[in-house]
Amino acid sequence: MTMWSGLDRRRFPRVYYPCLVTIRNMGVDADIFLTHTENIGVGGVCLTLKKNVKIFSKVTLEVDLLDTEEHVKCEGKVVWSVRRSSEDKKKPLFYDVGVEFADLNEKDEQRLTTIVHRLIKHGQKVPENHSQQ
Repeated sequence: MTMWSGLDRRRFPRVYYPCLVTIRNMGVDADIFLTHTENIGVGGVCLTLKKNVKIFSKVTLEVDLLDTEEHVKCEGKVVWSVRRSSEDKKKPLFYDVGVEFADLNEKDEQRLTTIVHRLIKHGQKVPENHSQQ
């Protein structure tokens, strides 16, 4: 599988921030996964999944930002999915899945903005040329 060049064209910076996430595919399969983030930004999240979710699938998300507030609950859309290389010993045959937030409320958007800016200040930004494979 080739690298997806769209990873470098983000409107929002991404940071390494491990959060627990519950994602539910709203499609025919209606799969539910408990997973974690690879990285997160105000515009969306990269998740690691054991099963592929089709591009443009609508999903619901519940993200635990590991702060004292309620989990972020919103809808999203799968905008890319890449199967990891079988040579990756840590997570073989998993998928990195990019989900764009669709209806993030203003309060949760501000929480994410604060977290992202704080982590960027401390050098946790995902490099622009970072690939998911």
